Formats: sequence, C-alpha cells, structure tokens
Amino acid sequence: MSVLIPDDILRASKMTEGELKLEIAIMLYQQGKISSGKVRAWTGLTVIEFQHQLALRGLCINYDIEDFQSDVKTLESMGLL
Repeated sequence: MSVLIPDDILRASKMTEGELKLEIAIMLYQQGKISSGKVRAWTGLTVIEFQHQLALRGLCINYDIEDFQSDVKTLESMGLL
C-alpha cells in the first residue's frame, strides 16, 4: 500500500519529502507502532543516524525490561555473560 501526500500539503509543511517521511516514521516509532528496524529500512538511516534523530527530538530508544531480559538471555546463551 502506498500513501500519497498532496503537493500542497508537502509545501505547507515546508519540509522535503524525505523530512516528512522521517517525521512520520519517528512518530510511529514513538507510538510503538513500528520498530526501529522498520524506521531505518523505510528511511534508509543507519543505527547511529536514527539514534541521532531521536536525540535531536529529545526521544529515547524504546527499550523495556522485556527487551533487557531477552538480551541478557541471548548473551548468556552465547557465553558472553
């Protein structure tokens, strides 16, 4: 599915197509609707670029206790912890 944004909306936003796409992607990420990987795949950002964009907006990476526990189990299974 593709979403078309009318040119007049893009002009009114005073953003480029890429900037608007990034804002939409970060908004969806912030709301927990898409993952950071999806944001990066859609926008073409690297991990560092994505983290920088979050920092510019005063946002943090969505990382909860379940993510932490999963990472600990993974590291333990790899013998790294």
